[in-house]
Amino acid sequence: MPTLHWIGKEKVVNHHLDVPYRVLNHEYGFSGKAGQTPTPTQSGNKIIHGDNLEALKSLLPEYEGRIRCIYIDPPYNTGNEGWGYNDNVNDPKIKNWLATVVGKEGEDLSRHDKWLCMMYPRLKLLHKLLADDGAIFISIDDSEQANLKLMCDEIFGGGNFVANIIWQKNYSPKNTAKHFSGDHDFIMVYAKNAEPWRPNLMSRNDEQIKRYKNPDNDKRGPWKPGDFSARNFYSLGTYSITTPGGRVIDGPPKGNYWRYSEEKLWELHDDNRIYWGKDENGVPAIKRFLSEVQGGIVPQTLWFYNDVGHTQDAKKEVNKVLHDVDTFPTPKPIKLVERVLELASGKESIILDSFAGSGTTAHAVFNLNKQDGGNRKVILIEMEDYAETITAERVKRVINGYGEGSKIVKGTEEAFDYYTLGEPLFDGDNYLNESVGLEQIREYVWYSETRSPYQPIQDTPYLLGKKDECAYYFYYEPEALTVLDFDFLATVNIKADQYVIYADNCLLTEDFMQAHNIIFKKIPRDITRF
Repeated sequence: MPTLHWIGKEKVVNHHLDVPYRVLNHEYGFSGKAGQTPTPTQSGNKIIHGDNLEALKSLLPEYEGRIRCIYIDPPYNTGNEGWGYNDNVNDPKIKNWLATVVGKEGEDLSRHDKWLCMMYPRLKLLHKLLADDGAIFISIDDSEQANLKLMCDEIFGGGNFVANIIWQKNYSPKNTAKHFSGDHDFIMVYAKNAEPWRPNLMSRNDEQIKRYKNPDNDKRGPWKPGDFSARNFYSLGTYSITTPGGRVIDGPPKGNYWRYSEEKLWELHDDNRIYWGKDENGVPAIKRFLSEVQGGIVPQTLWFYNDVGHTQDAKKEVNKVLHDVDTFPTPKPIKLVERVLELASGKESIILDSFAGSGTTAHAVFNLNKQDGGNRKVILIEMEDYAETITAERVKRVINGYGEGSKIVKGTEEAFDYYTLGEPLFDGDNYLNESVGLEQIREYVWYSETRSPYQPIQDTPYLLGKKDECAYYFYYEPEALTVLDFDFLATVNIKADQYVIYADNCLLTEDFMQAHNIIFKKIPRDITRF
């Protein structure tokens, strides 16, 4: 398989392992009923402001292997963008990151090298977060499409490539183009496991439904004709046919064959499933009934703006919501993201967008929930300063409703929680950073063991919880050494088939612990590092 090499690659291939796990600081909750509150909404929807590499790492304990659909719209790296990784690299955070991770070689990187260095560790973490039945959709253009394909082949596996969708983004040519007017972008699709993964069928639109007619008043309802012939040679399918009106058809068109045997043809005729034309002398056509076809249609790789919108639609949509705010320059149309969600999510899916921009993905998720009664959850990550003023603000207005007069759009009545990145859970010496707070540490340990939501238990300071008949204890005191001994076991009053107990030290024998189904884990050595 072809591989892609660039300056700095060896420094970033495993960099995701070195990214510190930072706690998420809850800043506020927002709901259509209560507005903005200091308490969490527990809605499952999150907007995170912070470096998306570190934010993705912070999602691992709770969400590793749980994200059904990922859509990202990363910088296209055209060389003209005002983002931190372009040719100038003026952003101090990025300059520092390149100097720290890539080292002196970073001084000689081209903009393509820098883009690849930025994307690789992020895609590695996105791959970890993706569910076994999940898929990732990545918007891109020609600037990095070829590089992205090879990089994703390496991270997701070439066999998990699904499609490279072409989206018609412009509705009119640009006469100022140097060579060609660029009318399309790509959306690259990879599944976690492509062999069993299948996209959902697409709903038929009004135009497609109108193609079904009922000229003969068939009691089974509207239908449309399908070819009775097909290409290639089939030995049972080259017979002559005498139509009900008396015309003799010598055989199928040259190079084709009849799809069914002669016996099957007349069985279908007797069931009124063959249409011979108004005079009953036409070439037979199979009647395909709207009531009997699949619940939808198989998606295609050409997405036209008539169906999913174009860039001007996207800008108008954002301006309609954020008419009084300096808006995001390159948003995506809501219908485009809704199409992605329609194909790759279910009503209970978790959707992630780690390049959130103006918040189109949350807008699309909430719209779709409103349309079909779904309970999809969305996580947005935005590293730029407009995470609060544009990304979160748009989502708030979508929840509450927006517009004026006859153009009012009703709110979706959803909710979300807004987070910022906090301190690392482990300090430079790999010890627990107690300044993050004991509850944050306990939550991390619980997620690392169970991958399930953490609910603090009152009046039991060391019990994290119980799952699948296993009780988890985190015996930790910031100012003292803790020891798993018989005195501590005397405080364990919950019945379980197995016990996992974290402590600084252990005085129990291996035989005793094995006999009583106790697993000791030493703090901090045995705490999982993501």
